[in-house]
Amino acid sequence: MTQVFLYDTTLRDGTQREDISLSVDDKLAIAQRLAAFGFHYIEGGWPGSNPKDQEFFARAAKLDLGATKLAAFGRTRQKLKTCEMDANLQALLDAQTPVVTMVGKSSQYHVNLVLATTLEENLAMIRDSVSYMKSHGREVVFDAEHFFDGFIANRDYALATLRAAADAGADWLVLCETNGGKLPWEVEEVVREVKQHIRTPLGIHCHNDTGCGISNTLSAVRGGCTQVQGTINGYGERVGNANLTTIIPNLQLKMNHPVVSPEQLRDLTSMAHYVAEVVNLKHYAHAPYIGHSAFAHKGGIHVAAIMKANDTYQHIDPALVGNEMRSVVSELSGRGNIQFRAKALGIDLDNDAAQRVLNHVKHLEHEGFTFEAAEASMDLILHRSQDGYVQPFELIDYFVVTERRQSRGLLSEATVKVKVAGEVKFMAAEGNGPVNALSGALRNALSSAYPRLSGVRLIDYKVRILDSGNGTSAQIRVLITFQGEGRVWTTVGASTNIIDASWRALSDSLEYALVKLDGAAATA
Repeated sequence: MTQVFLYDTTLRDGTQREDISLSVDDKLAIAQRLAAFGFHYIEGGWPGSNPKDQEFFARAAKLDLGATKLAAFGRTRQKLKTCEMDANLQALLDAQTPVVTMVGKSSQYHVNLVLATTLEENLAMIRDSVSYMKSHGREVVFDAEHFFDGFIANRDYALATLRAAADAGADWLVLCETNGGKLPWEVEEVVREVKQHIRTPLGIHCHNDTGCGISNTLSAVRGGCTQVQGTINGYGERVGNANLTTIIPNLQLKMNHPVVSPEQLRDLTSMAHYVAEVVNLKHYAHAPYIGHSAFAHKGGIHVAAIMKANDTYQHIDPALVGNEMRSVVSELSGRGNIQFRAKALGIDLDNDAAQRVLNHVKHLEHEGFTFEAAEASMDLILHRSQDGYVQPFELIDYFVVTERRQSRGLLSEATVKVKVAGEVKFMAAEGNGPVNALSGALRNALSSAYPRLSGVRLIDYKVRILDSGNGTSAQIRVLITFQGEGRVWTTVGASTNIIDASWRALSDSLEYALVKLDGAAATA
């Protein structure tokens, strides 16, 4: 099967998303991670546009990216200028990358309106720029901007721009679906026609404005493109670029195009999550292949089936892309969901025990709890169902007060009385709010018995009003997320009292930490 080459443009196109801003160190870290995954090309940025990208290329020259080629991005020369006098082209050369990618106009409309020059001058700009970079020993990728719109409006001129680049020695001609407005059959038809006229290898660059960025890319490969451009997690301007984390497994597992090794493909989920962490965006849980929910099963009938054969409700083995199968427990669950979840924890539940747990879960969800987003609370329910389980601490009572003093402003104070290892602990703490004070008091009470809790910290706290029509007496759900020793977990509490709901989630989180981090601590 034809080799398809992967070209990542997260560090340039991806950063055009409005809520992404990367430092030079961020970009260098991502570049190394992408190279380790096995990308053939990484586009590092536009060195002629800003000092940050200039610094990136200066430092990237010292990186060992293995077989991955680093590309610098820019445009063709300015109209009526020589290449030697064009600062943008000189910046591309100064970047000293083995590959140079240049964008040029392929649409007559854009030549007339945006460049405000003649059609022939635009062709000269393309020829001169490509030839100039080839004379300096660079591999040249020509990005034909707005190609599909331009081809539909003026087929002959769009093809002429490709011929100009090809005749000048371009190594790749990339057809850009810049506005993201085309549909898959349109893209495939145009690519097939271009292939009849152009011998230079073709690439595809799609945006996702109609939600077709991925399918347009795959259609272009069917039409004959052998380079695919896109970004990790679909980051990009407007609604984003074609998402490589979906394109890659589709190419390799569904279309039989080898792009990376099986070992590298198993790194896909980890790599995508790594990039999300560096760009500081929450990863989309429902992303195909790599999302936390991509292989999660909630319906009881589904779980009953996959316990017999995994492929009954899964299109691939999730391990192929580094993900895993999960069972989600909720009021829609059957006994199979409970038993599947318990088995993952090393707990063996017979049908009667699983039914008791399921009845308890359904009762709690009726009260306002939810376990889909709070799997740690669900795991604790399963641990507590075991005969030998002893909770690491037991609440006796707590007291929380918030007052406003003229001298000190708002002040919250909490006291807790808990039994820890047979000893009653009575502790107090102040905080910037009642839940913060309660958390401090509980941690003070547990710290001497469980010193590992010092490395556990709260990273998220969410409150939801479940029945707002009841006003201040409404049912409240609290989700608390903690982090410690490389783990992240979420617990839930529900009550008509926000402090009580918070206590339930808070105490569950610390108990879960003791179960997971200390292992046998909770049963000592």
